[in-house]
Amino acid sequence: MHLLVVGAGTMGRWFARSVAPAVDRVAFADDDETAARAAVAAFAERVADEPDAPTATVDDGGPVDLVCVAVPISAVPEAVAEHGPRAERAVVDVSGEMETAVTALADAAPDRERASFHPLFAPDNEPGNCAVVVDRGGPAVRAIREALADRGNRVFDTTPAEHDRAMATVQARTHAAVLAFGLAAEDVPEEFHTPVSEPLADLVANVTGGNPDVYAEIQAAFEGADAVADAARRVAEVADDFEAFAELYAEAGAAPFGGAAEGAPSRTAADDRTDGDDT
Repeated sequence: MHLLVVGAGTMGRWFARSVAPAVDRVAFADDDETAARAAVAAFAERVADEPDAPTATVDDGGPVDLVCVAVPISAVPEAVAEHGPRAERAVVDVSGEMETAVTALADAAPDRERASFHPLFAPDNEPGNCAVVVDRGGPAVRAIREALADRGNRVFDTTPAEHDRAMATVQARTHAAVLAFGLAAEDVPEEFHTPVSEPLADLVANVTGGNPDVYAEIQAAFEGADAVADAARRVAEVADDFEAFAELYAEAGAAPFGGAAEGAPSRTAADDRTDGDDT
């Protein structure tokens, strides 16, 4: 099977390596031809010791069996429209947004297999969970799914609406909250960190150590920052009102990620008397 990866960045390279056992040729296409050539060289080096390793080349513009679009979210419709019709068997994407992507895939390749995959991890953190919407299944999409699972990933089915709704929380709102903490925090000696502040500081370092363009794309696609800002404003507004703060505290605890969620241990009056602020 001849695979074309559109987008020679980190995710495109990861996808090519991941499905290498299921293909015999890989081509990379990118607006930056230097990046495409670098991806070819990196892929060849990574699979050099593997038996029956696929050959790798820069895209020549011809027909292929499988097209994978691995470009920023905002560039997906254009990239799918340009390269999707070249697929003779299947077209997929790994962009991270699904409602627009699935529609674009169907428009570009209505009679081909189609699926949108979203690995919920950075390639260096594999294995992990990988969401998938199979819009039109078949053996090629099944081979991709099996190759990802063989690497230890948990590939699970979802819908475009369910996926994008979840991303608004687990990506957009999460990133916005972490970045807001990083912007609001002041430098303190390490020994002052608490069990809450220390992991938050680590998360700031994790997020800001990545590619800002990726995080900007997520904010634009899922609009999480406004919800976080509104929530922070609510906390600030009741800071001097103990009763109102307690109500807000209870509301947060009853929320999906709160300490009062189903299955969480209940608190006692003794807990409230002996607890510090977060230590």
